Parts: sequence; structure tokens; C-alpha cells
Amino acid sequence: MKRFALLLTFCLVISSSLYGQAKVGVRGGVNLTFFNENQEQFGLNADAEVGYFGGIFVDVTISEQFHIQPEALYAGVGEFEFINAPIYAKYYVADSVSLAVGPSLNYFFDFFINKLKVRADISAAYHFSESVETNLKYTLGFEELSPNVLFLGVGIKL
Repeated sequence: MKRFALLLTFCLVISSSLYGQAKVGVRGGVNLTFFNENQEQFGLNADAEVGYFGGIFVDVTISEQFHIQPEALYAGVGEFEFINAPIYAKYYVADSVSLAVGPSLNYFFDFFINKLKVRADISAAYHFSESVETNLKYTLGFEELSPNVLFLGVGIKL
């Protein structure tokens, strides 16, 4: 939890120092977690489970089409909980559509021996306005016992 608070503080400091170039927002929605390995520790339905997520993001404008976007999301699937913190390179392919890719740090609570994992995220978003968007993102786990997660959510810039 200390790392999440540190990440949240970092995002807020960055956004306040880039006032005018950065916008802070909130994001939430549902996720579908796919487990790579059928192990007892994943429970009875080890293939896939539906959960929820919520958190914050900072959208930093570099140019009209290119943005940097760090996020800090808390996600849960039953008793399985983790923090997903990607840093995206986001590119607007059209006025209302953006694609983003980047590494993510993931901290798993009470699930793995190695709780901190580096993973890869890819995302696509449709922007209804400058303030409201819907997005679909996929987090890919590289290790054998690292779940892949599909996120579907809504983001609102404050």
C-alpha cells in the first residue's frame, strides 16, 4: 500500500508541475483475468474470472498526437487483488481514437511469493469528448504463474 501511495503522490506532483500540459483523471470498470496455469491456488474456476478496477491517471500532452500517460489502478478478482501501474506512450490515430503501449509494474497482494512483476500493456480508447473516454486494455504476464488481464472501463478527466 505504501508503493501505491508513493505512486499516487508522484502522479499528482508531476501533474501539478505540468499544469496546462497535463490532466488528471479517474478510471474504473470491469476486468477479466485469464490464468496461464491451472493451479490449486487459483481456486475452483482457474481459467478466467470477472472482477473490477478503479484508479487515477495523468495525461501529459507532448504534442497534438503524442501523449505520455501513467496510471495507478487497483484491481480485484474475488480474493485476488493487485495494483496495475503502467506508463503509456499514447498516440492519437484519429481525433477520437488513441492507441497506447507501455510497460507496467504490478504489485500482487497475498498471492505470489514474488509480489512485484513487470508486464506489458496495450490499450485502445475512444474519446467521446476531451473529458470522457472508454477504453479497452490488455495486460500480458510473461511468467508462468502470472495472469493476463483484459480491462474494459471508462475514464473521466477532471
